[in-house]
Amino acid sequence: MSGRTPSRSYDSIMKLLLVGDSGVGKSCLLLRFVEDKFNPTFITTIGIDFKIRTIESKGKKIKLQVWDTAGQERFRTITTAYYRGAMGIVLIYDVTDGRSFENVENWFQTVTQHANEDAQVFLVGNKCDDEVNRQVSKEQGQELASRLNIPFLEASAKSNENVDTIFYELAGIIQDKHANDEQAAPTSTSSGGININQTGANIKNNCC
Repeated sequence: MSGRTPSRSYDSIMKLLLVGDSGVGKSCLLLRFVEDKFNPTFITTIGIDFKIRTIESKGKKIKLQVWDTAGQERFRTITTAYYRGAMGIVLIYDVTDGRSFENVENWFQTVTQHANEDAQVFLVGNKCDDEVNRQVSKEQGQELASRLNIPFLEASAKSNENVDTIFYELAGIIQDKHANDEQAAPTSTSSGGININQTGANIKNNCC
């Protein structure tokens, strides 16, 4: 007979936020990551929703609390409050929708204004399985991520390409960042600080 696990069955909690235009696949990525399901029917997120999945990263059990925000303008003021306390923010665009890519920098500005200063942003180009309708090249995504100094991956909720990788990579970057913050001493300069954004920008995983 299996009993319930203790309430404290994890080492830490990370609050992550998914942002981006409506229709880019935020809810689909979250559903694939947490429940390994894909729903091809587009259902608009009303306000905000969240799901939880516990992963093991760098020998620690991390409880990921992933918040899925609405991309429509009328919900923007509601969701900005949820930036506070987020340790990681996944900024998503649709590779088959050039306008969603053009809006990435607007989203990045919103994140900069409302999120914690040390929040880690991660750029994701979703729907990379749809090469026929692709409007944004992988190179364009990489160039933008490099300019914004944030890590980047292409992914597909439909084919499950790189979905887990996004969250594992992001959790690992956040862990390293906080470990470095804890270990840093005012007089210690020999080892040098690690710019997490820069190191993250070098992550390269091909989708297909």
